[in-house]
Amino acid sequence: MWSHVTPRCVQCIKNKSFVRPFHKPSFQGKSSTASQVSNRKQITVGPLQNRISNVLQQWTRSYSAHFTYVPDTVPSSEGETVRMNLFQAVNNAMDIALASDPTAIIFGEDVAFGGVFRCTLNLQEKHGKDRVFNTPLCEQGIAGFGIGAAVAGATVIAEMQFADYIFPAFDQIVNEAAKFRYRCGNEFDCGRLTFRAPCGAVGHGALYHSQSPEAYFAHTPGLKIVMPRGAVKAKGLLLSCIRSNDPCIFFEPKILYRSAVEQVPTRDYELPIGKADILLEGENVTLLGWGTQVHVLREVAQLAQDRLNVTCEVIDLVTIQPWDRETIYNSVVKTGRLVIAHEAPLNCGLGAEIAASVQKECFLNLEAPIQRVTGHDTPFPHVFEPFYIPDKWRCLEAVRAAVEF
Repeated sequence: MWSHVTPRCVQCIKNKSFVRPFHKPSFQGKSSTASQVSNRKQITVGPLQNRISNVLQQWTRSYSAHFTYVPDTVPSSEGETVRMNLFQAVNNAMDIALASDPTAIIFGEDVAFGGVFRCTLNLQEKHGKDRVFNTPLCEQGIAGFGIGAAVAGATVIAEMQFADYIFPAFDQIVNEAAKFRYRCGNEFDCGRLTFRAPCGAVGHGALYHSQSPEAYFAHTPGLKIVMPRGAVKAKGLLLSCIRSNDPCIFFEPKILYRSAVEQVPTRDYELPIGKADILLEGENVTLLGWGTQVHVLREVAQLAQDRLNVTCEVIDLVTIQPWDRETIYNSVVKTGRLVIAHEAPLNCGLGAEIAASVQKECFLNLEAPIQRVTGHDTPFPHVFEPFYIPDKWRCLEAVRAAVEF
């Protein structure tokens, strides 16, 4: 049955139990009305499959928002602020970069009209077609052109439409951008080169629009890798990346684009790369995450307080490379326990490197084995996403295992 239906129609059948007439599906070469398709689905799919499908749909709807967003606040000394979500803060940062640096350029797939997530909205109209422009659908070409432009003296902001699409550019980023300064003895470099890439779970992205590939690049000396947790951090960190003398990858958790709303300073400001943030102080367990996972862990800390009577120290790593070892080590020395959570798969994830480093430096202070709560070692699923992501309940069980060891 499914082989005769367009992908869009398959999605509608699975989620809605009918196909809208304008999809014009074809079964064995014959067009069918919405009611006929619905009836045919009921005949083809047995009662057990229907019950399973209904349960999964209800479960997904109930748990699709797997975190509660906690906004950052800024002191009044930061001056005027404006309510922005994360994609607006990213847009504002790039607008400032273009206005303050005449060599700055932005390019990528569909960026001229604003991009699929609207992060470059109105920037071409404001700064011109020679500074904000589209590229072919070729990530390797985007990276290669960005490296060349940066070496020639431009400040480059290159967009990868999804982090999942960055892999064709892997060779250019890892073998060219990251090594450029080293191979020429610091005579030349391709600093002021930033690759932006939306990443992570979004509730419906499936295997090609949900990945978190930060660990692939963290293995590469010469790159800086950053992932913000909200709008205030996104603006300041992106401006720091844009102006850095080393190539940077700026991963943007796409589920936060509209859900992360904060009062963001309107002025031009930068935030430090390589410095973690302690969001909640605690005495019993250190909870470490980055990006969206930080908000999951804040809720876990409250659950641990209420259900286990333990206090957790919640840390946002902020920078994947170079990561803030001192802040993490000091926290683990104090608490004696560490839970690391990230959406990327378990095997060879960044959590493994952090765990190994903490074990080496804080071994005598550890009261329990380091816990890792991650995505599973499978491709990122679609309907089973709620079972894949490291939600608050899986993280809470890791806290329980640590304190009861």
